[in-house]
Amino acid sequence: MQKEYVPKDIEIKVQNLWDKNKTFNVTEQKKKEKYYCLSMLPYPSGNIHMGHVRNYTIGDVISRYQRLLGKNVLQPIGWDAFGLPAENAAIKNNTIPSVWTYKNIFYMRKQLKSLGFGYDWNRELTTCKPDYYYWEQLFFIKLYKKGLVYKKIAKVNWCDKDQTVLANEQVIDGCCWRCDNKVQIKEISQWFMKITDYAEELLNDLENLKGWPEKVKVMQRNWIGRSEGIEITFEIFDSKEKVTIYTTRPDTIIGVTYINLSINHCLVLKNSKNNINLFNFIEKCRNTKLAEADISKIQKKGIMTDLLAIHPLTGQIIPVWVSNFVLEDYGTGAIMSVPAHNQIDWEFATKYNLPIKPVILNIDGSKPNVSKSAMIKKGVLFNSGKFDGLNHTNAVRIISETLIGKKIGKRKVHYRIRDWNISRQRYWGTPIPMVTLEDGTLKPVPHECLPVVLPENVIMDGIKNPLKTDLKWNRIKLDNQIAFRETDTFDTFIESSWYYVRYTCPNYKKGMVDYSAANYWLPVDQYIGGIEHAIMHLMYFRFYHKLLRDAGFLNCDEPVKRLLCQGMVLSDSFYYIKKNGEREWISPQNVNIKRNKLGQIIEAIDNKGNILVYDGMNKMSKSKNNGIDPQNIINRYGADTLRLFIMFAAPVEMTLQWKESGIIGANRFLKRFWTLVFKHIQKGNNYSLILSDLNNNQNVLLKKLNNTIIKVTDDIDRRRSFNTAISAIMQLVNTLIHNFKYEDSKEDRALMQEILLVVTRLLYPFTPHICYVLWKHLGGHGNIDESSWPIPYKLVTINNSFLILVQINGKLRDKILITDKNITQEAIQNMAIKSSKIIKYIDGLVIRKVIYIPDKLINFVTN
Repeated sequence: MQKEYVPKDIEIKVQNLWDKNKTFNVTEQKKKEKYYCLSMLPYPSGNIHMGHVRNYTIGDVISRYQRLLGKNVLQPIGWDAFGLPAENAAIKNNTIPSVWTYKNIFYMRKQLKSLGFGYDWNRELTTCKPDYYYWEQLFFIKLYKKGLVYKKIAKVNWCDKDQTVLANEQVIDGCCWRCDNKVQIKEISQWFMKITDYAEELLNDLENLKGWPEKVKVMQRNWIGRSEGIEITFEIFDSKEKVTIYTTRPDTIIGVTYINLSINHCLVLKNSKNNINLFNFIEKCRNTKLAEADISKIQKKGIMTDLLAIHPLTGQIIPVWVSNFVLEDYGTGAIMSVPAHNQIDWEFATKYNLPIKPVILNIDGSKPNVSKSAMIKKGVLFNSGKFDGLNHTNAVRIISETLIGKKIGKRKVHYRIRDWNISRQRYWGTPIPMVTLEDGTLKPVPHECLPVVLPENVIMDGIKNPLKTDLKWNRIKLDNQIAFRETDTFDTFIESSWYYVRYTCPNYKKGMVDYSAANYWLPVDQYIGGIEHAIMHLMYFRFYHKLLRDAGFLNCDEPVKRLLCQGMVLSDSFYYIKKNGEREWISPQNVNIKRNKLGQIIEAIDNKGNILVYDGMNKMSKSKNNGIDPQNIINRYGADTLRLFIMFAAPVEMTLQWKESGIIGANRFLKRFWTLVFKHIQKGNNYSLILSDLNNNQNVLLKKLNNTIIKVTDDIDRRRSFNTAISAIMQLVNTLIHNFKYEDSKEDRALMQEILLVVTRLLYPFTPHICYVLWKHLGGHGNIDESSWPIPYKLVTINNSFLILVQINGKLRDKILITDKNITQEAIQNMAIKSSKIIKYIDGLVIRKVIYIPDKLINFVTN
């Protein structure tokens, strides 16, 4: 065994042994308990970043731990290879998206292997390959035939910069989720998948996801947005027309003072034909597509129509308005406006001087003052005729029953979630397997013509979609007619919605899913990814799973048992102002920093002498040039050091602040542990541990080992508190280093040997390379990859034991377990002085006096 710890001397060798021995390749073993650990698949952008390192290290730690528990562990990896960045990069670099993508995959695969992740590389998937997307094309056709997929002209979110449609979930504060460009509204023909058919099940099954973070489940509940209410019919005065509204607050119906319609409501469009002012208003508002979250932010505008409605209970005539904030795709696109008890209605009524009629009393029974704002709390009715005096619950029930009895109301459940828009007007994606015949008929591509292969040798000019310009590709002969291929491609969330299933049977040729293999491995036991995927990916992921289940491929209702959302990785960010006023962001690796005594940055200068502005800790990103290249860290300190730091620096759900000092500290610890093992082996390690031969101090050390095993096991398995697990291991190693000085007997050597073998296994999930090598040098049985997770030792109990408190100058510094009732003060004094916790307090000092109280304490008084 070499004296110094040199990562580059061991890590590549260990990785080669894993490859040679196919250590992490698995097959289904019906008699063995399975464990499926999965991290969200990466996009091949060119190189891995620290967010990847954190995500995949978490998964690898869990996988290696579960493997030591004796389980059959599947940990696969692949590439979410389609998407817009490849197109943009191809245009920028004058290349082909496929060439850019496969080149990046090659490099990133090498990087992942250099970190020692225990993947079954035989199951590697690449979603842009026809042998993968063939199955989703086939499944799409199956869904189309079942009526779960349809095409319609619809108002869509359009990103002009990316030249593509966005799903509602991909619009953040009115902007594109990827490029932050302002979203426009267009009406085009689009393909949709009926996720609304599964809204109720998606909502209800959240209750079964006990291992999911509550914040993710709350976000999904809110996005599904289930509400129970009543649809009420208002007749239009002097007309046979009617308007139906949906409300969850029928108790406020007597307070209705006007009706408000969306600009695309059928009555509005019909009325606008003879009303030029209404027509012009609609045109001005047509480029607005709202989500509920936007309503409170926009400037509210409206116009009164020529229509009047009749209140269904009072018979009162009320005006019908059109406004720019009524959601056309929620409810019926029409609302009954109660400005006294709804703040948005109040703002609109105040702006246009419309009546405001309060019908709910304050909590104290007084009449509400609605001159400055709406009173939105629920309460007892007044000013409501025969319904006066009813509390909220009774008012809702009785008024609903009254409306239903008059056959002008019916109970209804509505959802906020809309059908999933899966069309994208981009080239680099899975072709949608549909054609349009010359007579306008839509037809699926025949089975024998699948897959519809995306042409990869194309020219990207950034203007035209190659699928539209390639006449040889987009026109085929079908049914003795010219058929035009669909030139839209799938939303890439389609690929990432079922990849976890294909990992279970990546080479299966007889179908999309091997039923036996998939249902052996599924559901996924642990899934790891960022909280930013809570609505988009994870909602589609759950929906697609239910589609596969209902198609007979799967027998479980949900794809994942346990979900872990890791926090972001932050790094220092610096910039200077260029002559044109723009900010030039400088990589932290090119900055010379001065700090004050508190560690705060007081001066930053880049390698060219520019004085920099410190912008604080921000998420690592290309835009702020504050990413740290993992490869540089691996080259300098080794993969194990990076893995240890990334798992130790912060709880996994929290943000992690990247600090070079933390990397140095992690590396220093591994060096100390290596040196401890080296010295132990040099001293001799050919002794067997006999528990009954251990003395008092040795039993204390063994008890500390047991406590460490229990804590590390619980921290990894139940709590997922990896940083505290590592801390406990570090504390034990520090104790071993101090105790090493006093090892003399064969029992000491045997105990140290046993503890080092345990610590090596406890550290193995975090730092597998160094542990693989140290296990060999310590003489561990077989490879550490095939060993078992340590369990606490059965301590030999000794009667008449008691604790002695050890004090230094009156302050408690340690406790010693005494098992010999006849022990002398001198022996206790020697034991105390040799304690690792006491040594650091008396090192270099003179003990002036010793105070001893039998069976209770010993106090050392120093100078």
